[in-house]
Amino acid sequence: MSDTTEQQQPPPLEPLTEDWQRGLAVVAHPDDLEFGAAAAIARWTSQGKHIVYTLATSGEAGIDGMSPQECAPLREQEQRNSAAVVGVDTVEFLGFADGVIEYGLPLRRAIARAVRQHRPEVVITTNFRDTWDGRSALNQADHIATGRAVLDGVRDAGNRWVFTDLLDDGLQPWGDVRQVWVANSPEAGHGVDVTDTFDRGVASLQAHEQYLRGLGSGTFDPEEFLESLARGVGSRLGARYGVAFEVFPLRSF
Repeated sequence: MSDTTEQQQPPPLEPLTEDWQRGLAVVAHPDDLEFGAAAAIARWTSQGKHIVYTLATSGEAGIDGMSPQECAPLREQEQRNSAAVVGVDTVEFLGFADGVIEYGLPLRRAIARAVRQHRPEVVITTNFRDTWDGRSALNQADHIATGRAVLDGVRDAGNRWVFTDLLDDGLQPWGDVRQVWVANSPEAGHGVDVTDTFDRGVASLQAHEQYLRGLGSGTFDPEEFLESLARGVGSRLGARYGVAFEVFPLRSF
């Protein structure tokens, strides 16, 4: 009986390295980072690291009772407010259409441009696997397209002969991204202790006030939801709260 229980326990997570200074977070929508990763970002900015947010869309299709034209500026401002809570002062929007992002060259080019412009050592994105749990909890199409484009766009950024128009804009190749970190992936093998910054992660999600009002019956509790995720990850790190990441190494630290 005890052997069976032992086998069902998820394995421990390896702590992420923190020997870096510049990060770039690239996701599909406002609120994507706040469903877990923001608490980790708060930890890193508290260490003096500089992180930039780049969002593929403005989240304009995210509130059912509000037109995209009205919704986009509201959600952009909520994202800026949310980012400020965790120490991020640069938030960019790429202008792709919410809900219908397609993996392809325009998205890869836009991501490569951001990487060349900001020259990060680490790039952060969110789960782009087909499911959230490795079984049947389906992921959303924009997340999948954006995350896969992040992996390719990061590598494109280091190749002088891919998207040569970026050279015309004065953006030289940047091949010094060490790793891509994917938050909340069901394939995660790494994690970060966010016990000390968990409350800031909750506050950053709460900053998406109008968006959260439109979720389900309107009774969504950000703190309860994030705690349910963070406790399980924390137990795999020997901490109270944690955030899990899948790591894609591009070059060694």
